[in-house]
Amino acid sequence: MSEMITADLVDLDLSADSKEAAARALAERMVALGRVTDLDGFLADVAAREAQMPTGLDGGIGIPHCRSEHVTEPTLAFGRSAAGIDFGAADGPADLIFLIAAPAGADDAHLTILSSLARQLMNAEFTDALRSAADAGAAAALIRGEEPDGTGGVPEGIEDSEDSVDSVAVPAAASAGAATGIATGSPDVGPEEGPQNGSEEGPRNGPDDGPAERGRPFRVVAVTSCPTGIAHTYMAAESLEKAGREAGVEVVVETQGSAGFTRLDPAVIEAADGVIFAHDVPVRDKDRFAGKPTVDTGVKAAINRPGELIDEVRGKAARGEVTAAGAAGAAGTDGASGTTPVERGGKPGEGYGTKLRVWLMSGVSYMVPFVAAGGLLIALGFAIGGYEINKAPSVMDHFVWSQADSWAALLFQVGGVAFAFLVPVLAGYIAYGMADRPGLVPGFVGGSIALTVNAGFLGGLAAGLISGAVVMAIQRVRIPAALRGIMPVVVIPLISSAVVGFLMFVVIGKPIASAQKAMTDWLSGLSGANAVLLGALLGLMMCFDLGGPVNKVAYAFATAGIAVADPSDSAMKIMAAVMAAGMVPPLAMALATTVRGKLFNAAERENGKAAWVLGASFISEGAIPFAAADPLRVIPSSMVGGALTGALSMAFGATLRAPHGGIFVVPLIGNPLLYLVAIAAGVCVTTALVIVLKGLRKPAPGAVSQGPGGTDPSAPSPEAKQPVAA
Repeated sequence: MSEMITADLVDLDLSADSKEAAARALAERMVALGRVTDLDGFLADVAAREAQMPTGLDGGIGIPHCRSEHVTEPTLAFGRSAAGIDFGAADGPADLIFLIAAPAGADDAHLTILSSLARQLMNAEFTDALRSAADAGAAAALIRGEEPDGTGGVPEGIEDSEDSVDSVAVPAAASAGAATGIATGSPDVGPEEGPQNGSEEGPRNGPDDGPAERGRPFRVVAVTSCPTGIAHTYMAAESLEKAGREAGVEVVVETQGSAGFTRLDPAVIEAADGVIFAHDVPVRDKDRFAGKPTVDTGVKAAINRPGELIDEVRGKAARGEVTAAGAAGAAGTDGASGTTPVERGGKPGEGYGTKLRVWLMSGVSYMVPFVAAGGLLIALGFAIGGYEINKAPSVMDHFVWSQADSWAALLFQVGGVAFAFLVPVLAGYIAYGMADRPGLVPGFVGGSIALTVNAGFLGGLAAGLISGAVVMAIQRVRIPAALRGIMPVVVIPLISSAVVGFLMFVVIGKPIASAQKAMTDWLSGLSGANAVLLGALLGLMMCFDLGGPVNKVAYAFATAGIAVADPSDSAMKIMAAVMAAGMVPPLAMALATTVRGKLFNAAERENGKAAWVLGASFISEGAIPFAAADPLRVIPSSMVGGALTGALSMAFGATLRAPHGGIFVVPLIGNPLLYLVAIAAGVCVTTALVIVLKGLRKPAPGAVSQGPGGTDPSAPSPEAKQPVAA
């Protein structure tokens, strides 16, 4: 393997004035050495990672990084800026910029070396030496952990320091601690062991140190993780370990990074007095840490204020605040990340409105797959067997393999079963978003009761919120340690289900059912101008945040109307209007990049190609890259086109029984030709507005005029692959 950084990858006079320009300048050095094959594709991956979370750190450090299929081997480029560049750190611009590039399929050895570098960035001697390095070769040698050839300005003692940069250059096998999660410089303490520093005079617990045994330091186990798993994960671990040493606290960290992770020894977790989760992706196997004082925060908090986190967990231990068994469960035990942050009921400091939105979105997000699968199966049943297929007998009693009607009935009935889960799943996962796994049982029970009493979609919303609130209230009760093991399995499901059942059957079920019936009757009576205005409103909502909460509210409103065995004509019109409006933004962006490509940069033109397919498939998120780059022009233009399409769809009387599918379910649409006209009208209006508004400003950075024959000289070659988000 060639050296990860050489003098050619160092720029000690980086003149860029923005983080994008800095990334481009350093990436061009990687391209010149053949380490990166597609500059624009790689920069798009860097930008995608930057959009997830700023990569600036306190102390004047910027670490843009990503994993990308455009990288041939793990590479590090370093730039030093005299003026400083804003990477989003709280303390101001960064003067030390490290661009870390890892291949999409990088092996563990390479990633471990990169993680070792990330740890060294927390060493002030290391960063001071880089600021004083006299030439590129000396800086590269310092980062590699080698003795510089010249007078690179390496201060005496750095090679011998506890946190020496030698760890950057050692083989992966010797650096495995970075991936295993065992804290450097922290004792590996089992339940029977005391401090391993060989001193009787080690740190002692004060009155506020929590339940630690007298005669040994306070013990903390921590988990760190970030979306890419290369830099922030390991820097947070190093920062916590360093703060722990300074405070006399034993800190053992499990780093859940790209190089994989080794679970902490259960004995180490059992012996711990507190837990710190510093993460921006779900913690894997989170249940292991239940029943202990816990601080849950983002990964950058562990980098910027580790001492405060340690003090916070010690304070919780002193007050006896612990997580209920089962309450620490994540979205799954395989580490898979969901589409919404449902593993905890809102982050500390968030307002009630923000938490409520997250809770509701968690339920809707889990409900959507049932809507799509069930709705499409029902629609296929209608397409094959006609609209009388809903009167067919059960396929358990009558099924003929050679008859199309039997297959149509099978599809319809399977889809109906899937649809029957909509309200229970909605309620269950709203409760899950609030109280995690203990909320599932009362949530599903409450959702099923909502169906029983005909409270429908509104009943599901209420049941989910009530279930989550009841479980959260139970979890606040101080429980003796002997009973904690049965709480998530017996006590919480039993009590919460009984309370929710009583409220849904006896107290609020009938009023909600009456409200649901009134709403259904109102929708059924819509006609003329009222229907057109409703279509315009739903179109505005679908295009306001492109897959966000407002978009999902409109979509859930539409799907709730058709989630019955025999939906009304008005409900099917609403579903048609919502889907048509949701297709407008991505299709319009695709058309705009085709007819006026010079108004968009290379990455946007590539995204425009994908937007054709995404828009045609009714995936509004296909327009998000354009809205994120230019929200003041793209979002209002999309809303105008979406409102027009929604209004026209309602005016034309188009109907739709399927909740998803885009142009692929056009044969199932009532008045399909006029429906396509409505979509085309909205797309053309949005495209025209975007082109006009973008034409009033200077061309986008990276946009170029098209060359002879309409070709773009800067466009990637046809065989270039799509960027992969880091």
